[in-house]
Amino acid sequence: MKKLLGPACLFIVVILANGALAAAEPPPPNLARLVAHRESQTQAERNQYTYRESVLIQELNDRGGIRGDYSELRDVIFSPVMQREDVASGPPRNSLKNLVLTPEDFQDIRNIQPFVLVEDFMPVYETKFRGEERVDEQDCWVLQVRPRQILAGQRLFDGMLWVKKDDYSVVRSEGQAVPQIRTTKSENLFPRFTTIRRAVNGFWFPVYTLADDTLQFRTGPQRIKLMIKYNDYKKFGTNTTVTFEGGPDGKPDVKKEPPK
Repeated sequence: MKKLLGPACLFIVVILANGALAAAEPPPPNLARLVAHRESQTQAERNQYTYRESVLIQELNDRGGIRGDYSELRDVIFSPVMQREDVASGPPRNSLKNLVLTPEDFQDIRNIQPFVLVEDFMPVYETKFRGEERVDEQDCWVLQVRPRQILAGQRLFDGMLWVKKDDYSVVRSEGQAVPQIRTTKSENLFPRFTTIRRAVNGFWFPVYTLADDTLQFRTGPQRIKLMIKYNDYKKFGTNTTVTFEGGPDGKPDVKKEPPK
Protein backbone atom coordinates (compact mmCIF):
# COMPACT_ATOMS: atom_id res chain seq x y z
CA MET A 1 0.00 0.00 0.00
CA LYS A 2 1.09 3.57 -0.64
CA LYS A 3 0.29 6.87 0.97
CA LEU A 4 0.80 10.17 -0.80
CA LEU A 5 3.20 12.64 0.80
CA GLY A 6 2.22 16.25 1.29
CA PRO A 7 4.51 19.17 0.30
CA ALA A 8 5.95 19.51 3.81
CA CYS A 9 6.89 15.82 3.89
CA LEU A 10 8.49 16.08 0.46
CA PHE A 11 10.55 19.05 1.66
CA ILE A 12 11.82 17.03 4.66
CA VAL A 13 12.71 14.08 2.42
CA VAL A 14 14.71 16.34 0.09
CA ILE A 15 16.57 17.91 3.04
CA LEU A 16 17.42 14.47 4.47
CA ALA A 17 18.63 13.19 1.11
CA ASN A 18 20.85 16.21 0.59
CA GLY A 19 22.24 15.82 4.09
CA ALA A 20 23.11 12.19 3.42
CA LEU A 21 24.91 13.14 0.22
CA ALA A 22 26.83 15.88 2.00
CA ALA A 23 27.88 13.44 4.73
CA ALA A 24 29.32 10.93 2.23
CA GLU A 25 33.11 11.18 2.19
CA PRO A 26 34.66 11.13 -1.29
CA PRO A 27 37.68 8.84 -1.71
CA PRO A 28 41.09 10.34 -2.53
CA PRO A 29 41.63 10.51 -6.31
CA ASN A 30 44.77 8.36 -6.04
CA LEU A 31 43.16 5.71 -3.80
CA ALA A 32 44.57 2.73 -5.70
CA ARG A 33 48.14 4.05 -5.46
CA LEU A 34 47.75 4.73 -1.74
CA VAL A 35 46.46 1.17 -1.24
CA ALA A 36 49.31 -0.31 -3.31
CA HIS A 37 51.88 1.66 -1.32
CA ARG A 38 50.41 0.46 1.98
CA GLU A 39 50.24 -3.12 0.70
CA SER A 40 53.92 -2.97 -0.24
CA GLN A 41 54.73 -1.69 3.26
CA THR A 42 52.63 -4.45 4.82
CA GLN A 43 54.25 -7.14 2.67
CA ALA A 44 57.74 -5.85 3.55
CA GLU A 45 56.83 -5.86 7.25
CA ARG A 46 55.41 -9.39 7.07
CA ASN A 47 58.62 -10.55 5.41
CA GLN A 48 60.32 -9.85 8.76
CA TYR A 49 58.08 -12.37 10.55
CA THR A 50 58.08 -16.10 11.00
CA TYR A 51 54.70 -17.83 11.00
CA ARG A 52 52.96 -21.15 10.45
CA GLU A 53 50.73 -21.79 7.43
CA SER A 54 48.27 -24.69 7.38
CA VAL A 55 46.35 -25.64 4.23
CA LEU A 56 43.27 -27.85 4.09
CA ILE A 57 41.44 -28.62 0.82
CA GLN A 58 38.34 -30.81 0.99
CA GLU A 59 36.56 -32.54 -1.88
CA LEU A 60 32.81 -32.97 -1.21
CA ASN A 61 30.32 -35.45 -2.63
CA ASP A 62 26.77 -34.70 -3.82
CA ARG A 63 25.42 -34.87 -0.25
CA GLY A 64 28.04 -32.48 1.16
CA GLY A 65 30.10 -35.23 2.78
CA ILE A 66 33.88 -35.20 2.60
CA ARG A 67 35.11 -37.57 -0.11
CA GLY A 68 38.80 -36.79 0.30
CA ASP A 69 41.15 -34.05 1.39
CA TYR A 70 44.61 -32.58 1.13
CA SER A 71 46.45 -30.99 4.04
CA GLU A 72 49.90 -29.58 4.62
CA LEU A 73 51.68 -27.63 7.32
CA ARG A 74 54.52 -25.23 6.55
CA ASP A 75 56.72 -22.98 8.67
CA VAL A 76 58.17 -19.73 7.38
CA ILE A 77 61.42 -19.33 9.32
CA PHE A 78 64.83 -17.66 9.21
CA SER A 79 67.90 -19.85 8.74
CA PRO A 80 71.05 -19.45 10.87
CA VAL A 81 72.41 -17.14 8.13
CA MET A 82 69.20 -15.07 8.33
CA GLN A 83 67.74 -16.29 5.04
CA ARG A 84 63.94 -16.52 5.06
CA GLU A 85 62.81 -20.05 4.24
CA ASP A 86 59.53 -21.89 3.69
CA VAL A 87 59.89 -25.35 5.24
CA ALA A 88 57.38 -28.21 5.17
CA SER A 89 56.58 -29.57 8.63
CA GLY A 90 56.30 -33.21 7.59
CA PRO A 91 54.90 -34.65 4.35
CA PRO A 92 51.48 -33.50 3.07
CA ARG A 93 48.47 -35.81 3.38
CA ASN A 94 46.50 -36.39 0.18
CA SER A 95 43.34 -38.50 -0.13
CA LEU A 96 41.65 -36.53 -2.93
CA LYS A 97 39.68 -38.75 -5.31
CA ASN A 98 38.64 -36.52 -8.23
CA LEU A 99 40.88 -33.47 -7.93
CA VAL A 100 44.54 -33.14 -8.84
CA LEU A 101 46.38 -30.15 -7.36
CA THR A 102 48.51 -28.25 -9.89
CA PRO A 103 51.46 -25.83 -9.66
CA GLU A 104 48.96 -23.02 -10.28
CA ASP A 105 47.01 -24.04 -7.14
CA PHE A 106 50.13 -23.75 -5.00
CA GLN A 107 51.14 -20.51 -6.72
CA ASP A 108 47.75 -19.05 -5.76
CA ILE A 109 48.12 -20.25 -2.16
CA ARG A 110 51.56 -18.68 -1.78
CA ASN A 111 51.13 -15.46 -3.78
CA ILE A 112 47.57 -14.51 -4.76
CA GLN A 113 45.46 -15.30 -1.72
CA PRO A 114 47.58 -13.52 0.95
CA PHE A 115 48.40 -10.28 -0.97
CA VAL A 116 47.12 -8.60 -4.11
CA LEU A 117 47.75 -4.98 -5.02
CA VAL A 118 51.41 -4.24 -4.28
CA GLU A 119 53.16 -1.42 -6.12
CA ASP A 120 55.08 -3.68 -8.50
CA PHE A 121 51.77 -4.97 -9.88
CA MET A 122 49.98 -1.62 -10.22
CA PRO A 123 50.48 -1.47 -14.03
CA VAL A 124 48.94 -4.94 -14.36
CA TYR A 125 45.60 -4.02 -12.73
CA GLU A 126 42.75 -1.62 -13.34
CA THR A 127 40.76 -0.45 -10.33
CA LYS A 128 37.35 1.08 -9.72
CA PHE A 129 35.90 2.67 -6.59
CA ARG A 130 32.74 0.82 -5.49
CA GLY A 131 31.62 2.79 -2.44
CA GLU A 132 32.14 2.49 1.28
CA GLU A 133 31.19 -0.13 3.84
CA ARG A 134 31.90 -1.01 7.46
CA VAL A 135 33.65 -4.38 7.57
CA ASP A 136 35.26 -6.14 10.54
CA GLU A 137 34.49 -3.07 12.69
CA GLN A 138 36.45 -0.81 10.30
CA ASP A 139 35.20 2.02 8.07
CA CYS A 140 36.37 0.98 4.62
CA TRP A 141 36.55 2.03 1.02
CA VAL A 142 35.55 -0.75 -1.40
CA LEU A 143 37.88 -1.11 -4.39
CA GLN A 144 37.36 -3.40 -7.36
CA VAL A 145 40.55 -4.86 -8.84
CA ARG A 146 40.74 -6.52 -12.26
CA PRO A 147 43.62 -7.51 -14.56
CA ARG A 148 44.14 -5.29 -17.60
CA GLN A 149 45.41 -8.33 -19.46
CA ILE A 150 46.84 -11.70 -18.51
CA LEU A 151 50.05 -12.87 -20.11
CA ALA A 152 50.96 -16.53 -20.54
CA GLY A 153 51.89 -18.10 -17.23
CA GLN A 154 50.61 -15.21 -15.09
CA ARG A 155 48.37 -15.71 -12.07
CA LEU A 156 46.41 -12.58 -11.07
CA PHE A 157 43.48 -11.49 -8.89
CA ASP A 158 39.97 -10.47 -9.92
CA GLY A 159 37.77 -9.26 -7.07
CA MET A 160 37.15 -6.71 -4.33
CA LEU A 161 39.26 -5.15 -1.58
CA TRP A 162 38.01 -3.54 1.65
CA VAL A 163 40.43 -0.77 2.58
CA LYS A 164 40.65 1.04 5.92
CA LYS A 165 39.93 4.73 5.44
CA ASP A 166 42.46 5.95 7.97
CA ASP A 167 45.64 4.25 6.67
CA TYR A 168 44.64 2.40 3.42
CA SER A 169 45.34 -1.06 4.84
CA VAL A 170 43.46 -3.94 3.22
CA VAL A 171 41.40 -5.72 5.89
CA ARG A 172 39.57 -8.17 3.63
CA SER A 173 39.70 -9.40 0.03
CA GLU A 174 37.17 -11.46 -1.92
CA GLY A 175 37.59 -12.78 -5.43
CA GLN A 176 39.27 -15.36 -7.58
CA ALA A 177 42.70 -16.17 -8.95
CA VAL A 178 42.61 -16.00 -12.74
CA PRO A 179 42.68 -17.21 -15.42
CA GLN A 180 40.67 -20.41 -15.39
CA ILE A 181 42.66 -22.74 -17.64
CA ARG A 182 40.73 -24.81 -20.17
CA THR A 183 42.12 -26.78 -23.09
CA THR A 184 40.63 -29.47 -25.30
CA LYS A 185 42.24 -32.14 -23.10
CA SER A 186 42.16 -30.72 -19.57
CA GLU A 187 40.64 -28.17 -17.20
CA ASN A 188 42.38 -26.37 -14.35
CA LEU A 189 39.75 -24.45 -12.35
CA PHE A 190 40.04 -22.29 -9.24
CA PRO A 191 37.56 -21.34 -6.49
CA ARG A 192 36.38 -17.96 -5.29
CA PHE A 193 37.91 -17.13 -1.91
CA THR A 194 37.86 -14.66 0.97
CA THR A 195 40.99 -13.61 2.86
CA ILE A 196 40.47 -12.11 6.32
CA ARG A 197 43.14 -10.01 8.03
CA ARG A 198 43.86 -8.87 11.57
CA ALA A 199 46.11 -6.17 12.99
CA VAL A 200 49.65 -7.17 13.98
CA ASN A 201 51.79 -4.36 15.39
CA GLY A 202 50.05 -1.72 13.30
CA PHE A 203 49.89 -3.74 10.06
CA TRP A 204 47.07 -5.96 8.79
CA PHE A 205 48.29 -9.50 8.08
CA PRO A 206 46.26 -12.36 6.56
CA VAL A 207 45.01 -14.83 9.17
CA TYR A 208 42.44 -16.89 7.21
CA THR A 209 41.70 -17.69 3.59
CA LEU A 210 38.35 -19.45 3.08
CA ALA A 211 36.61 -20.89 0.03
CA ASP A 212 33.43 -22.92 -0.46
CA ASP A 213 32.76 -23.14 -4.18
CA THR A 214 31.57 -25.52 -6.88
CA LEU A 215 33.92 -25.89 -9.84
CA GLN A 216 32.07 -26.45 -13.11
CA PHE A 217 34.10 -29.14 -14.88
CA ARG A 218 32.93 -30.59 -18.20
CA THR A 219 32.69 -33.97 -16.49
CA GLY A 220 30.38 -32.52 -13.84
CA PRO A 221 30.38 -30.07 -10.93
CA GLN A 222 32.75 -30.58 -8.02
CA ARG A 223 32.24 -28.76 -4.73
CA ILE A 224 35.39 -27.98 -2.74
CA LYS A 225 36.25 -26.24 0.51
CA LEU A 226 39.53 -24.53 1.26
CA MET A 227 40.90 -23.18 4.54
CA ILE A 228 44.32 -21.63 4.97
CA LYS A 229 45.40 -20.45 8.42
CA TYR A 230 48.34 -18.13 9.01
CA ASN A 231 49.26 -18.30 12.68
CA ASP A 232 51.99 -17.76 15.27
CA TYR A 233 53.33 -14.53 13.78
CA LYS A 234 56.63 -13.63 15.42
CA LYS A 235 58.89 -10.79 14.31
CA PHE A 236 62.43 -11.99 13.75
CA GLY A 237 64.67 -10.94 16.65
CA THR A 238 61.83 -10.42 19.16
CA ASN A 239 60.47 -12.67 21.89
CA THR A 240 56.73 -12.22 21.32
CA THR A 241 54.44 -14.50 19.33
CA VAL A 242 51.06 -13.27 18.07
CA THR A 243 48.49 -16.09 17.89
CA PHE A 244 44.93 -15.77 16.55
CA GLU A 245 42.60 -18.12 18.38
CA GLY A 246 39.00 -18.99 17.62
CA GLY A 247 37.36 -19.71 14.28
CA PRO A 248 37.02 -17.63 11.13
CA ASP A 249 33.26 -17.29 11.63
CA GLY A 250 33.78 -15.58 14.98
CA LYS A 251 36.07 -12.80 16.05
CA PRO A 252 39.46 -14.33 16.82
CA ASP A 253 41.13 -13.34 20.07
CA VAL A 254 44.66 -12.04 19.74
CA LYS A 255 46.97 -13.68 22.23
CA LYS A 256 50.56 -12.58 22.79
CA GLU A 257 52.85 -15.04 24.46
CA PRO A 258 56.57 -15.77 24.73
CA PRO A 259 57.90 -18.30 22.18
CA LYS A 260 58.16 -21.89 23.21
